[in-house]
Amino acid sequence: MKEQFYAYIQNLQDTITSTLEELDGKAKFVEDLWKRPEGGGGRTRVIENGNIFEKGGVNISAVHGKLPEAMQKNLGVSDSEFFACGLSLVLHPKNPMVPTVHANWRYFEMYDDKGEIVTQWFGGGQDLTPYYLFDEDAVHFHQTCKSACDKHNPEFYPMYKKRCDEYFWNAHRDEARGVGGLFFDYLKKTDEFSLQDRYDFVTEIGNSFLQSYVPIVEARKELSYSDSQRDWQEVRRGRYVEFNLVHDKGTLFGLKTNGRIESILMSLPPKVQWHYNHTPEEGSDEAYLVSVLQKPKDWV
Repeated sequence: MKEQFYAYIQNLQDTITSTLEELDGKAKFVEDLWKRPEGGGGRTRVIENGNIFEKGGVNISAVHGKLPEAMQKNLGVSDSEFFACGLSLVLHPKNPMVPTVHANWRYFEMYDDKGEIVTQWFGGGQDLTPYYLFDEDAVHFHQTCKSACDKHNPEFYPMYKKRCDEYFWNAHRDEARGVGGLFFDYLKKTDEFSLQDRYDFVTEIGNSFLQSYVPIVEARKELSYSDSQRDWQEVRRGRYVEFNLVHDKGTLFGLKTNGRIESILMSLPPKVQWHYNHTPEEGSDEAYLVSVLQKPKDWV
């Protein structure tokens, strides 16, 4: 399974980066190959200063070795060997009318002292973070997620949509990071689902990503915007930074386990603002966004 999934994310990275380069029309992804001293490595691809994408990354990694102490505590196990691979992406467009997007799909195995697999699971998801909210964009994103989920189980979309709303919640601000999407973790073999079923589901979601996001970019990329709207985008990006550094489990795990810092912090936007007690004007487009973020909505 690990070879099967790693081959999948390698191909998916190629598909996504080539599509995004064509969409941007100017910038190209710069590739950075790296190795992890403890075992494994990755292929980081970053795009910057494009026509559309101010900064973005589409990264894959496959790492193995002794399970870091922080993860031993998290999983409640003693010394153990592990393997983990995944694709993680974040795209920060320049135009505030185009939303930021994040996605991640991953696979994990853990072994006993004889090298036998003792547990294995999939995780991942994707979520949308607009700065100016066009309801039809959120509907499109969620409908694409739902359609992919429904091919496997009608219970998946409402369950993983709810988990996404709960996970991407800036508790210290009492608001969502964005308009959500899907979030799932610890998808293991069960009586109902084989590991291949889990693989088929996660890859279905991965394959649907471009369809969920590219039409939104194409619809919004030419819209005009003002300096004040750009300022609002950068203020909201500050909330994105706060979530990633305060709450995001993947970021915190990477920082605690000697992860590759450039790949971990690739998710942070290039230009951000923080204003004291910033409050949008009542009845404005900015206030509408905040009102939706304060109470997760059912989009489909």
